[in-house]
Amino acid sequence: MRWSRDSAQSAQQAARRHRHRVERLAEWPIGRCGRWVAVVLWLALALVATPLAGRLGNAQTNDAAAFLPPNAESTQVLAAQRQLPGGDAIPAVVVFTRPTGRLTAADQAAMKAAGAQLAPFAAAPVTPAAPAPDGRAALMIVPVAQSANADAFADEINRMRAVVRKLAPPGLQTSVTGPAGVIVDTYTSFRGVETPLLFVTAAVVAVILLVVYRGPFLCLVPLVAVGAADQAATAIIYLLARHGGLTVNGQSAGILRVLVFGAGTDYALLLIARYREELTRHAAATEAMRVALLRAGPAVLASAGTVVLSLLCLLLGELNSDRGLGPVGAVGIAVAFLTMGTLLPALLVICGRRLFWPQIPRIAAPAVTTSLKDAGNPDVVGAWARAGLLIARRPRPIWLVTSAVLAGLTVGIVTFHIGLTDRGAFRHPIDSIIGEERIAAHFPLGASAPTFVIGASDSAARLGDVIDATPGVATAVVDGTGAGLTQFLVVLRDPPDSAAAAATIDRLRARVRPVPGADALVGGTTAVNHDIAQAAMRDRQLVIPLVLVVVLVILGLLLRAAVAPLVLILTVVLSFLASLGVSALVFRGVFHFAGADPSLPLFGFIFLVALGVDYNIFLMTRVREEAMHTDARTGVLRGLAVTGGVITSAGVVLAATFSVLFIFPLVQLAEIGFLVAFGVLLDTLVVRSILVPALALDLGRVMWWPSRLSRPPTPPADLLAPDVVVSEDVP
Repeated sequence: MRWSRDSAQSAQQAARRHRHRVERLAEWPIGRCGRWVAVVLWLALALVATPLAGRLGNAQTNDAAAFLPPNAESTQVLAAQRQLPGGDAIPAVVVFTRPTGRLTAADQAAMKAAGAQLAPFAAAPVTPAAPAPDGRAALMIVPVAQSANADAFADEINRMRAVVRKLAPPGLQTSVTGPAGVIVDTYTSFRGVETPLLFVTAAVVAVILLVVYRGPFLCLVPLVAVGAADQAATAIIYLLARHGGLTVNGQSAGILRVLVFGAGTDYALLLIARYREELTRHAAATEAMRVALLRAGPAVLASAGTVVLSLLCLLLGELNSDRGLGPVGAVGIAVAFLTMGTLLPALLVICGRRLFWPQIPRIAAPAVTTSLKDAGNPDVVGAWARAGLLIARRPRPIWLVTSAVLAGLTVGIVTFHIGLTDRGAFRHPIDSIIGEERIAAHFPLGASAPTFVIGASDSAARLGDVIDATPGVATAVVDGTGAGLTQFLVVLRDPPDSAAAAATIDRLRARVRPVPGADALVGGTTAVNHDIAQAAMRDRQLVIPLVLVVVLVILGLLLRAAVAPLVLILTVVLSFLASLGVSALVFRGVFHFAGADPSLPLFGFIFLVALGVDYNIFLMTRVREEAMHTDARTGVLRGLAVTGGVITSAGVVLAATFSVLFIFPLVQLAEIGFLVAFGVLLDTLVVRSILVPALALDLGRVMWWPSRLSRPPTPPADLLAPDVVVSEDVP
């Protein structure tokens, strides 16, 4: 017995020491000196980070080949090509077309002059203009040297476009396409909207904060904090991309900004809502913030940790684009959490109650309310309290009907098509895609993006025969030799980004591998896209189950239960599938997108599951806190009442920030923006507001098994329990 008492006392002492350390950590950014230190440190960091953040565009890599796993056959082809003269160059395909008839003598002279003037841009001899079978078009290939400076490479391609346009006689149409043209147009699309993305995102957040708080000053503080987080996170990513080997493209850079603004504002909303609630109980702003950090801090930490760990699961993927987005997003979320846990509390305490003008919170007088046992309902008021009471009347039919509706929305997944083509990747016409369409109208469909087969020169004759005999191959010619290797330029019969072309790649690989002594490899644009699609599928199969396990473990540790995490995971997965089904229908029937990017299901799952769980964390941690003082049913109703407004506002903010991705002219970002925005709203307004409360009310104490909340309640004696909980319809 004495040993048991000593052990219990030791455990209590350890718990008190831990609680004391946590309280000291929470007090640091709001102490008399600490608050000013936090502000000065963040100000100095912002001054250093801003110039670095502006250089992120120069550290991006937007060509598809850069995202291939090292063991992909296309990657091995790229390595082998570097052994050939000019083999590491990127082909730019210049296409000349005369829509009104056959090419004229003046056209022929202009193309000859273009070949001469484009020679300084080439890393290898420019191929003479090859006429189309119908005589109405011609194309030449200019191998352009790769450049680490994306701006310089883009300027070079644009100067080539200016040269051919200037030389073209009236009526002769010109375009510069091929891999080099597509890379430049993709990079230019990202580069042209970086600054508008920042200002539009900030403006969206500012407007929503102004509507939520209805105060001209309060909305500025979280905006300043999230702006500092954005610049710091972007600067860190730039340094990692420039000096740490991190692969960053325009997609991940755009998502970084959206994540920081969206998640950072969500954390600010939750903290400010709890801070304002505590200001009605504590006279000193410092004490109110201390309690707010201790009460809301664990939920925000769990939320940020869930997203960070889920994103880091992408490091186990094969695609460098997946592996790159993981650290990019994780750094953004971590910096947003750190900023909202230090700079934001410091600014709020410095400004005091006056910041909430004209709705300044005052100390609330103790209110006399009806006993819970007598009334049978929690002592809460407001719209969310009334909504909770409506759900509590018949929770089981409500969650059954809601689940059925969400399950019905998943039917749209059958129309979901993965396979976004180059011609369908842009929302507006651009030069490289126009050029591909012109080539497709006059040449074999694979001419705009040739396939390359490279093998030992000693087996070149046999290798050429096998290539020519492969179904789906239009023509093949020797394109270069060196270092004992021979490269064949192969034109496919089908469009280079079609399923039929991908099937031809598989046939080619299956036929050239057995050629004795050839050690042949198949690469090129079509092979690169095919390998990316295959790697993306493998990444989905690996990462999605892992993310589910990570989220389940975090929920279990936070809620100290087994049933609640399983229920929450199932609701979020159902919400994701419903969002994907609706998105598939909208992509096809409303936006008329040609298909979905291979990375969309994985990225959408990561964001919707990790971020969707955030709102359940915000809700259920407060439900658990309230249930500790009352009972499971009252905890649900009180938790919904006091968090309904702030969580809804947070969901609207996050959905609005992801909607900003629509300003990019790229379909893949528009798809991510719509899927996540719709999914967040569905999760906020339906899953968290209706489905989860109905399930929790129906399951009752079983929801919290095996924690002590699953056992019959005992009369509480916690002095920290509030007498009256007033609903916060807005934070």
